[in-house]
Amino acid sequence: MPLADISFGELLLVVFEVFLFVIWIWILFTIIADLFRDHELSGWWKAVWILFLVFIPFLTALIYLIVRGNGMRDRTIKAQADAKEHFDAYVREQAHTASPADELHKLNDLKEKGALSDAEFEQAKAKLLA
Repeated sequence: MPLADISFGELLLVVFEVFLFVIWIWILFTIIADLFRDHELSGWWKAVWILFLVFIPFLTALIYLIVRGNGMRDRTIKAQADAKEHFDAYVREQAHTASPADELHKLNDLKEKGALSDAEFEQAKAKLLA
């Protein structure tokens, strides 16, 4: 079928079909990710859900979303909160960790401003490098 033989209506139909297919794949990946995120569900039940998703996909996905939809939402919110907490902890850890070179630069600035004497500077420098 040459490209010139496709009407505008057929093209819109193809675009709509591709859109539905992408949404379907997204729903499947979301359900599978939720299955493996749920630690309360045994491995056997996860296998049963996957088996039904493979052989009866539309009905199984619909049933999964109806039966386990609220838990799915709760697990997703918890996963996002945990990820944010880990990221915030990492940022705090990195923000408070200064390299010895940065500390030496700060000490040198304090010495040049007259806030530290030469003896205090040498003492702080020795402590920092030890």
